[in-house]
Amino acid sequence: MPGRRLTALRAAITAFFALDGFIFAGWVVRIPDIKHQTHASTGALGLALLGVSAGAVLTMTMTGRLCRRYGSHPVTVVCMVVLALSVALPPLTHSAPALGAVLLLFGAAYGGVNVAFNSAAVDLVAALRKPVMPSFHAAFSLGGMAGAGLGGLVAGALSPTRHLLGLTVIGLLVTAVAGRTLLRYEPPAPPERTRAPAERADGATADRRGGRGVVVLFGLVALCTAYGEGAMADWGALHLQQDLAASAGTAAAGYACFALAMTVGRLTGTALLARLGRARTVIAGGGVAAAGMLLGALAPSVWAALTGFAVTGLGLANLFPVAVERAGALAGPSGVAVASTLGYGGMLLGPPAIGFMADWSSLPAALTSVAALAAVAAVLGVSTRRLPGG
Repeated sequence: MPGRRLTALRAAITAFFALDGFIFAGWVVRIPDIKHQTHASTGALGLALLGVSAGAVLTMTMTGRLCRRYGSHPVTVVCMVVLALSVALPPLTHSAPALGAVLLLFGAAYGGVNVAFNSAAVDLVAALRKPVMPSFHAAFSLGGMAGAGLGGLVAGALSPTRHLLGLTVIGLLVTAVAGRTLLRYEPPAPPERTRAPAERADGATADRRGGRGVVVLFGLVALCTAYGEGAMADWGALHLQQDLAASAGTAAAGYACFALAMTVGRLTGTALLARLGRARTVIAGGGVAAAGMLLGALAPSVWAALTGFAVTGLGLANLFPVAVERAGALAGPSGVAVASTLGYGGMLLGPPAIGFMADWSSLPAALTSVAALAAVAAVLGVSTRRLPGG
């Protein structure tokens, strides 16, 4: 495929990653207003919010099959249209069950588009022969920061209905522009999957069971990473405020430090992968994240903990992109679906698991589980060194 087409595809896929983060963050900042509007209790709201997770998990594997049949580009466009339309629905509900129903649709579209555009990105990375996967996930992080920032600015001026309807309009406009490129060009043929097994870099062939096991291994790396992301989002601020007596503003800065460091890590991830390779990047990232989280969880001062949160973000930044890219390179959209499903499962598992451990012991001790799983990811990275692309 000519270089100009690859460049156009890279720009379009990057736009979809950024739009996904932008829409999701815009919805998240209006959750308190939706809770008030539906008169839902905290427990009822929690059950309704499970609709997002349930919808995403249910559709991820199915989306892998759709991508194999129809191609990742059309599936990306269709899922993003549904996501953009469905984000306008929560403000139209007036009860927790109705909210849960529309969030099930929103979650299904969110899970579907994540598998689809990650599959498209995997094919493009293989065609470019450059480790640019972290740049797409950096776009997601930047889009999320922009969506959250804009949501905070307009929260006092616009109702949730108008704000989320505005997200729908923006989403459809960006999809119309970027989607034309995706629909115009076929995904580039990935070199690794067009060669015969005997011609692969490691000179080995794997049966279906072995190949599936390798994909699950990369999925576990994604799970370990996403566990930390979910934990930091839900428990980082509380740890700073409750255990270290930080002010509300300083506590809120905890996740900001983590997210900003993760974004910086992903923006520099391509250069890091080119220098270290995938396996060593996972090993180093897991080790750095483990050390950072031990500091963040056990440090006796607020500023040391904030430093630990930032180091954790840098360490975790490129683990998920590498895991999804390798799983996709080995098994196509099905591999992306497996890694994404396990990763999303880790994000769901992290917050409640830490809550239970905190009740049994303490929150700082519970947060060390993030360090433990980051170390597990590093160990899994060691086992990938001899795999294709490791």
